[in-house]
Amino acid sequence: MATHESATARLGRLLTMVPWLVNRQGIDIAEAAQELGVTTEQVEADLALLFVCGTPGHMPDDLIEAEWEQGRVFLRNADTIARPLRLGLDEATALIVGLRALAAVPGLDERDAVDRALAKLVEAAGDSGAASDRVRIALESEVPSDTLATMRAAVAGHKRLHLRYVVPSRDETTERDVDPMRVVSLDGNWYLEGWCHRATDVRLFRLDRVASVEVLDVDGTPPTDARPRDLGSALFTPGPDDLTAVIELRPDAGWVIDYYPVDTVERGDDGTLRASFRTADLRWLRQLMWRLGDSARVLEPTALRAEVAEGARAALAAYDT
Repeated sequence: MATHESATARLGRLLTMVPWLVNRQGIDIAEAAQELGVTTEQVEADLALLFVCGTPGHMPDDLIEAEWEQGRVFLRNADTIARPLRLGLDEATALIVGLRALAAVPGLDERDAVDRALAKLVEAAGDSGAASDRVRIALESEVPSDTLATMRAAVAGHKRLHLRYVVPSRDETTERDVDPMRVVSLDGNWYLEGWCHRATDVRLFRLDRVASVEVLDVDGTPPTDARPRDLGSALFTPGPDDLTAVIELRPDAGWVIDYYPVDTVERGDDGTLRASFRTADLRWLRQLMWRLGDSARVLEPTALRAEVAEGARAALAAYDT
């Protein structure tokens, strides 16, 4: 039976598989499965799917011909995707910048693999990849590498953590026992996600706010009903101690109120929107304002408005340099 996987993962493999098989006509199906890192059953399922794929028209001559019943794989009529995928300039630049950012992660286990992939990509891009030298990605929060290593080891070993955690909105340090679930980087900051015994719920903890961490000799397996959050929205979940911000959006930026959870929205006669947010951290909103440019402006708080303006001036100065 074919292995369960997402449609995106399967599509990526199929796009790689077709040119690979076209250039290895008659390969033994078991060998193909081993090289592709899947089971023989999965290869057969993929070939059955390819058999009904092709160019528009869906006539017999438009479909890929796949044959594997005799234990050897043949693909025909797949000329349109028979060549390996090529990266465009923007794609190569994005990959190079992303790999450099990944290589800078403290305590990265697969650094050698990342360095090798980066070296090959830079060599293949040649002069076309020079634009990546002018782009840098930096995490805003500074987290000691030993803290990251401790968190990751606790996740891997299912050990409970004791945290002394700073809550800036209340200007206090709290003591928490946490069963760790994962360590992630989001919006320029490192977070530990885990089951907090103090809140009896899943929580995200910013690692630059962890005053100290101790690994306890206690099983740290989260409860069976603990589920990782959808991190596309988890950072914007309001809480009782959150800060309030108000922004004004032009009509072309109206999508913001559909994408982010807002507290209140007022629509002006000219189509502009006045939206208020409650959030524990205003950094994501600052970054959003930079993305929106002159399609949005901060009304409150004054400090955030000043930070957005200063950041925009610094970006313009960098372009001049």
